[in-house]
Amino acid sequence: MIVFNRPIAIYLPLYVLVCLFMTFSFSGCSTKHYRTDPNLLGYTEQGTASFYAMKFLFRKTASGERFNQLALTAAHRTLPFGTKVRVTNLSNNKSVVVRINDRGPFVKGRFIDLTRYAFSKIADTDLGLITVKIEVII
Repeated sequence: MIVFNRPIAIYLPLYVLVCLFMTFSFSGCSTKHYRTDPNLLGYTEQGTASFYAMKFLFRKTASGERFNQLALTAAHRTLPFGTKVRVTNLSNNKSVVVRINDRGPFVKGRFIDLTRYAFSKIADTDLGLITVKIEVII
């Protein structure tokens, strides 16, 4: 039997950190790698884009990856996982390349959800919604 000289409460935060580290370290091991379908090259679409809420951080996406607000990824209802798209803000012509790894958005009038980081590359996040054009590339 192990006897601790200090109260167990001192070791609890360390235990929680180790458990979290192990969980997130091994969660990415089974990620499937996808590629852009060559038949979709040049496909374009125009509409309203938004960005994910913070509550989705580290949850699993439809592709099985963990959601990361700092990644250049996006959700689209129909494009295959792994498809790379150039998203261009039509009001300022700034663009960013993202990889589709999730399904959504499931809000009427929106057709792509970007990570907060990807959205911030092409617009101020205070805007919330922007009109964009997407083009399948690579």
